[in-house]
Amino acid sequence: MLRTPATARLLRAAVARPSPSVLSRAASSHAISNPTLANIEKRWEGMPLQEQAELWMALRDRMKENWTELTLQEKKAAYWIAFGPHGPRAQAPPGEGKKVALYTALGLLTSFVIFATMRSFAGPAPHTMTREWQEQANEYLKEQRSDPFTGIASEGYKGKGQIQSPPKGN
Repeated sequence: MLRTPATARLLRAAVARPSPSVLSRAASSHAISNPTLANIEKRWEGMPLQEQAELWMALRDRMKENWTELTLQEKKAAYWIAFGPHGPRAQAPPGEGKKVALYTALGLLTSFVIFATMRSFAGPAPHTMTREWQEQANEYLKEQRSDPFTGIASEGYKGKGQIQSPPKGN
């Protein structure tokens, strides 16, 4: 290895500094203070995100050790932070169901208004949508022997074929 002043400084710094696992073990070997964990259920939502993260990391480090050494307050706080009704598991605000129903009804009403408006400005039905046209289409399909196994040209066919509209007079 090439010895330069920079590498010598790096070596000294690496030897003098303990590894992160030693630091976390040292930090997690003592219990978290009760005032820090007191009323965590009421304070959690109002805590800054940085403080929430630090507290959760401290509890997580404590839980890596023997759980019999955890205090009752730490166990309760860890459980509440992990499974409590906050964040995505928070209770819905009062009246949210009514709000959802109202917006759904408004959406349906709006779509009906748009549909009715489009229908009122639409042109007449195409000339192929008359019963007479569809009956002639059936005759044409029979002449052509279209779908002779199961369709309109098959023996004993009892379906309507192409007919789907009322007669032209209606």
